Amino acid sequence: MKYRRFEDLPVWQDSADLARRMFEFTIVEEFRRHPGLRDQLERAALSVSNNIAEGFERGSTRELLAFLYIARGSAGEVRSMLKVLAGWSAVANLKSQISDLTNQSENISRQLYGWIESLKNSAISGQRHLDDKARDRFANKQDKQDFLEEIGRINQIEAKKRQVPRKPPQGS
Repeated sequence: MKYRRFEDLPVWQDSADLARRMFEFTIVEEFRRHPGLRDQLERAALSVSNNIAEGFERGSTRELLAFLYIARGSAGEVRSMLKVLAGWSAVANLKSQISDLTNQSENISRQLYGWIESLKNSAISGQRHLDDKARDRFANKQDKQDFLEEIGRINQIEAKKRQVPRKPPQGS
């Protein structure tokens, strides 16, 4: 599926949800005494969706990859802080929420990793670089590859036909 807007990306939707949930999580009393931690958690969580959006809007695969790596790093930062919090007795009553947020950030990291790997192997260098000439080159390359695959399939069928033993004519 081709996405035209970053808002349609499942990974962006999940990361925006993570940011919303993080703001709801850090509003509790336990974070009032630790404004730096609260701020860092909120900023790192929001950074994930913001970097996905910025990379997507840049228009080149290279820049998108750079921002996806940053987004993945921010998801790791969120996870790291949540792991530290999980062992903190002052927030023992929030363990379930911490676990849910940790799982969500791990899921986002996995999605980003998969996307990054697929982009690294992509032949298209991004929307910004897709002028008519580049589109034609890519389409011609794809047509050539499809044609060669079809020739290969035909050759395999013909080779199998030659391998089938023929019955001798009856009545001779």
